[in-house]
Amino acid sequence: MVEAQQNVKKDRPVYRNIGLAQLVKYRLPWAGKVSILHRISGAVLFLMLPFLLYLLDQSLASEVSYQKFQAITGHVLVKVVCLGLIWCFLHHFCAGIRYLLLDLEIGVEKSEANRSAIFVFCLGVALTAVVGLKLFGLY
Repeated sequence: MVEAQQNVKKDRPVYRNIGLAQLVKYRLPWAGKVSILHRISGAVLFLMLPFLLYLLDQSLASEVSYQKFQAITGHVLVKVVCLGLIWCFLHHFCAGIRYLLLDLEIGVEKSEANRSAIFVFCLGVALTAVVGLKLFGLY
C-alpha cells in the first residue's frame, strides 16, 4: 500500500511558477494578451491622472497658461506620451465594452472570444493611428 502511494506521488506532474526564460517562450492566447493590456492601460491611465489634470488645468486657467500649454504639448516627446495615453484610453474603452458583452454571455465561445480579442486589439491600434495622425498634424 505504501508503494502504491509513492507511485501516485511520483506520477503526478509538478507545476512550478513560470521563470523569466520560460515567459518569453510562453504562448498566450489573444484573449489573455488583451486582458493583460487592459490591466496595463488602466494602471497607466490611473498613474498618469495627475499629468492629465495638470494639462487640463493649464489649458483652462488663462490665456497665458493656455499658451504655456500649447508650448508644452508642442514638443514631440509630449506628443508621444499623449499618443500613448490615447492608446491606453482607446484600448481600455474597447476592451471594457468587450468585457461587458462577455458578462452578458455574448461571445463567450472560444472562437468568438478569440475573434473579439483580435478585433479589440486592432480597433484600438487603428483608432490610435487616426488620432495620432491628427495629433501630429498630418491632416
